[in-house]
Amino acid sequence: MRHNLSLWLSLPAAAGLLAFALLPAVAQQPAAPPTPSTASAAPAMQYTPAKTPAGMGQIHGHVTNPTGQPQPGGEVDLSKDGGVTYKFTFPVDDNGDYSGQAAVGTYMVVYRQKDTPAGKMVDDIPNVKIVEGQDVTADLDMSRAAYIAKMTPEQQKQLEELKKQNASAIAQNKLINNLNADLRTVNQDIKDADGARATAIQQLGAGATPAAVAAKVEEIQSAKYNDIVTMMTRDTALKPDQAVLWTELATGQRGLKQYDAAITNYQKALTLEQTDKKPAPDVLGSIESGLGECYARTGKVTEANAAFDAAVKDDPTRASFYLRNEAVIFFQENNTTAEVAAADEAIKVAPDMAILYYIKGQGLVANATIDPKTQRIVLPPECTEAYKKYLQLDPNGPFAAEVSGILQQAGEKINSSYRAGKH
Repeated sequence: MRHNLSLWLSLPAAAGLLAFALLPAVAQQPAAPPTPSTASAAPAMQYTPAKTPAGMGQIHGHVTNPTGQPQPGGEVDLSKDGGVTYKFTFPVDDNGDYSGQAAVGTYMVVYRQKDTPAGKMVDDIPNVKIVEGQDVTADLDMSRAAYIAKMTPEQQKQLEELKKQNASAIAQNKLINNLNADLRTVNQDIKDADGARATAIQQLGAGATPAAVAAKVEEIQSAKYNDIVTMMTRDTALKPDQAVLWTELATGQRGLKQYDAAITNYQKALTLEQTDKKPAPDVLGSIESGLGECYARTGKVTEANAAFDAAVKDDPTRASFYLRNEAVIFFQENNTTAEVAAADEAIKVAPDMAILYYIKGQGLVANATIDPKTQRIVLPPECTEAYKKYLQLDPNGPFAAEVSGILQQAGEKINSSYRAGKH
């Protein structure tokens, strides 16, 4: 199941804007580089220069577009004739960085995009000196006032709109990061709750009474599920359009036995996931399985069956998992009629899963009678068959002794040649 938000907002690209803000290659050069673009001998970022041959130096830098964001793609060129021709060319990576080696000399550093026409440039830094054996930093920052002042009023208006969109996207991405951090915590809380018994025994020691262990398990699980509910209540308010948040909120409430609230929130999650452009089968199945458990725990058998059937339909690759859980939950709720029916459905897709036959047998043994003459238990034929199948599949399983005892009380012969099968 998806346990994080895949949503990530991309910052609006400024490439189209830059394409209009072109400078002629033969423009008059100012005496000094425009601020805040830099050209200095001190590296401005983490960068490890390579060894340079005699007569060569190194250059590296970062390209920033007018919105203040890194500008990926394009190339940085070194020119000695005002940008008409280029002596050295360095590609700009996805982070807006470039680096390379060049012959000693004074150059104009030029930034161009792939579609920049010949004889044009997007930005430049004049009078950058390459010194033998040294590394120079030359950053092209198109968010500087001098660059923006060259734009037309329409371009400047577009730029302001892009900046607003960027600010919104950055804020949303920060929120998504925070929500994903919470979801990681929730996933760990669920694991901790599932492992509460082992933790309780470890904390209390092997000599702890069953009552003490049960109390400690309840304490651990309650703390974990309350933590989940607290976080997800906050996060669903911040991002109510995300199915995973409502799912985890419902999971926490289910763990606290707040079944009505959990049903409401599972239904919200289901609606969101079903209307998603690409609903995920495992997410749908997990939500519907959660709904099924809540219905089963509250005696709504018809609704529970429908929910588990929907989980199987939407996520058939995990059909045995969902149907086994359905049978186990009805067994735990001592709903014998429902557990037998659920076990039968699960057996259709997982005929070698031993526990299903035990559950079925336990549901049917309630219909056993006593022979007045022999005082032996008379098991329903299907019950006998289910118990024997359990022993055939798992002769040394956790319920083998119990099942063997029941069969012996009923006067049934137990086949000693049973071999262990799948659990």
